[in-house]
Amino acid sequence: MNYNPILIVSGEPNSIFLEIFFKILKKKIKNPLILISSEKLLKLQMKRLKFKKRIKVLNLLKLDDYKLNNKTINLINVEYHPLKAFDKITSKSNSYIKKSFNLAFAILKKGKITKFINGPISKKNFLSNKYLGVTELISSKFSKDKTCMLIYNKELSVCPLTTHVPIKLVSKEINKKKISEKVILINNFYKKKFGFKPKIGILGLNPHCESVNKYNEDDKIIKPAIKYLKTKYHVSGPYSADTIFLKNNRKKFDVIIGMYHDQVLTPLKTLFEYDAINITLGLPFDRISPDHGPNEKMLGKNISNPLSLLRAIQFLEKH
Repeated sequence: MNYNPILIVSGEPNSIFLEIFFKILKKKIKNPLILISSEKLLKLQMKRLKFKKRIKVLNLLKLDDYKLNNKTINLINVEYHPLKAFDKITSKSNSYIKKSFNLAFAILKKGKITKFINGPISKKNFLSNKYLGVTELISSKFSKDKTCMLIYNKELSVCPLTTHVPIKLVSKEINKKKISEKVILINNFYKKKFGFKPKIGILGLNPHCESVNKYNEDDKIIKPAIKYLKTKYHVSGPYSADTIFLKNNRKKFDVIIGMYHDQVLTPLKTLFEYDAINITLGLPFDRISPDHGPNEKMLGKNISNPLSLLRAIQFLEKH
C-alpha cells in the first residue's frame, strides 16, 4: 500500500456526505482515499448530482497489494439497496451503517492505515441511547483511557468537557479528573503535532462564573482544577463564556475548554463556519469527522459546502 491512504466511512446513506465527497475529488489530493460505502448508492447519487468518475471496487483480502491514487473512487463495497438516490433518514439503514463502521474498525485494528474520516450519522436513529455520539462509539472500540473531542481551527480550537449531554445533567458530569484528562490530552496533541505547549483557557459553568446557589461548581471544582494544572500546563481561568470569544480575549489562547457542547461549539462555528474539523484525541490513529451533520434539508440540491471535509483531508496529509 502506498502514500499512507486515508480511510473514509460515508456514514448515513441519506446525507450530504457523498455530495461533498464528489466535490473533494475535484481537488488536488496527495493521499489516496479509500471509501467504505455502497456501490449502488454511489452510482445513484452520481447520476442525480451529475458527477462522473470510475469506481474501483477493492478486494479486502488484497488491500495491501494495491497501488492506489485518486483517479478513481477506491471503494470497499458494503451491500445496500436504495430505491432512490436520496430518501428520508430512518433506522432502516442502521445495519448498513454498522457494517460500514465495523469494516473500518477491522482495517484500523491491523494498524497499517492510521488516518480515518467518518461521514455523519443520525444520532437519534443509529446510536439510540447506547452512545452519546460517534466519538464515544469509536472510543469504546479502541481506547481504555479517556478521549477528547477537539473542534480544531489553526487560529483557535475548542473542547467541550461534556459532549452530547442534556443540559440538566451537565453539572453532574463536571469534576477535577475530567478537566485534567482533557488538558493533558490537548497538551500532548499540540506538542506532538505542532511542537509547542498550547495556551488553554478554561470556562466556568455558570453565568459570570457565579451562582445564587450555595454550591458553586466554579469555586468548588473548576478553580481548584485549574490551580492544580497550572503547575505543569499553560492553563488559566475560569473565564466567563459571554466574553471569552471577543477578539482581544480569544487571541490569547490556542484552545478554549468549555463545560458543555454549545458553550464552545456555537461561538466557534459562528467565527469559522465550515472551516473547522472534529478531531478525537487519545486514539491509536488519527480520526477526524467533518464538522457537519447529515443535513437532510439539503439532500440532492448540490449546494453543500465541502470545506470541512477538505480541511480534514488537508490536516491528515500534513500531520
